[in-house]
Amino acid sequence: MLNRSKSNSFFEEAMRVTPYGVSSNYRYYGDEESVVVADAKGGYLYDFDGNKFIDYRLGWGPVLVGHGDEFVNDRVKEAIDHGVSFAGTQKYEVSVCERIIDLCPGVEMARLANTGTECTMHAIRLARGTTGRELVLKFEGSYHGAHDTVMWSTMGASLDAVGDRRRPHPVGNSLGVPKAFNDLIVLCPWNDEEVLGEILNEKGDQIAAIIVEPMLGNANALIPDESFLPYLRQVCDQYGIVLIFDEVKTGFRIAPGGAREFFGVIPDLSTYAKAMGNGFPVAAFGGKKEIMMNLKYGGVFQGGTYTGNVVSTAAADAVLQLIQEDKVFPKIEKHGMLLQDGIKEICARHGVPVSINGAPGMFGICFSEKQPRDWRELKTIPNWTLSEKIYEYMNNNGVMPEKGGIEPFFVCAAHSDADAEETLTRFEEGLKLALGD
Repeated sequence: MLNRSKSNSFFEEAMRVTPYGVSSNYRYYGDEESVVVADAKGGYLYDFDGNKFIDYRLGWGPVLVGHGDEFVNDRVKEAIDHGVSFAGTQKYEVSVCERIIDLCPGVEMARLANTGTECTMHAIRLARGTTGRELVLKFEGSYHGAHDTVMWSTMGASLDAVGDRRRPHPVGNSLGVPKAFNDLIVLCPWNDEEVLGEILNEKGDQIAAIIVEPMLGNANALIPDESFLPYLRQVCDQYGIVLIFDEVKTGFRIAPGGAREFFGVIPDLSTYAKAMGNGFPVAAFGGKKEIMMNLKYGGVFQGGTYTGNVVSTAAADAVLQLIQEDKVFPKIEKHGMLLQDGIKEICARHGVPVSINGAPGMFGICFSEKQPRDWRELKTIPNWTLSEKIYEYMNNNGVMPEKGGIEPFFVCAAHSDADAEETLTRFEEGLKLALGD
């Protein structure tokens, strides 16, 4: 067992000054279990006791190149000497938009923001302003940020509360969200064309936007059926609905051009954040010019004091340059496949059924013979206790995936072959311990 005495003392101090010692509800796992960080470099985290961890949480996805990457940080250091916030357009924000347009198929124009939540909020407002409609359709198990419109039926919702599959009930994710927002959201099971078709037949001409995670980022990185995203494109065209890909997690992580490239389907709008800044707070949304040009005085409002600030855009400019120069994805894909192939081989030797969801840069492990198709099926898998035991062992022995198993592994370009070897060793040790071998 790792010595965590200094880390625990630090967290006690944190709990005295901020609720539960964290700046996000999702980060609190308990008084002695919550993650604390004293230092980070490359693919590693260090706590206040000097314990080193191979990091597969990576801030839940933002760190793409590696913690403290010198190329990215040098770009930021050079930029900030000339000022950081101008209430005016500066060169890095223009360069970032140009790189996004170059990398992401079908993105004709982009706007910058600071967080994924901002981008999904702005994209939905833009869809409503463009169509003149108010309803928004989202899918069960998807997380689209912390604004009231979309905090319904996320991963943590109870199966007992969501109702019949063909007519799901929205389940609120937070106290304090006005009930009136319930009337503006339509829920649908993910990956279910039949149910979606029924809903659209009834309400399609009232729906402004369908917002979808092309890969379920908070639900084990489940991937869609081959026909699902093309079907979304088809029905959105049919009913005049704006199709929004929420790529806050998949953007610049599962492929250089994100889900648009990976799945070959072009939505009307996409939202980006996380990996595009290697941990710096930067985000963007973009898509068709005819829709984006509605962002104007007298049209759809979008703004923010810190949008397009020098610090974040300089970081994103460096990250996107590395992607364009093909210095990121070969490393991520190699490491991700080493882990996936190794995990399958280990599970086969121990007679444990396993399915792996997602892509090399972002994947989930599911101890089940049947690969789940949606959030409802994922919630009914009986073997999450096995995941928890394995990941708890790994966390206590220098390898840090998300403990619960629902969140995917995230891979960065700084992870090495030696890291993969150690990770697989700890995985097998944890599996054997969980099985009682």
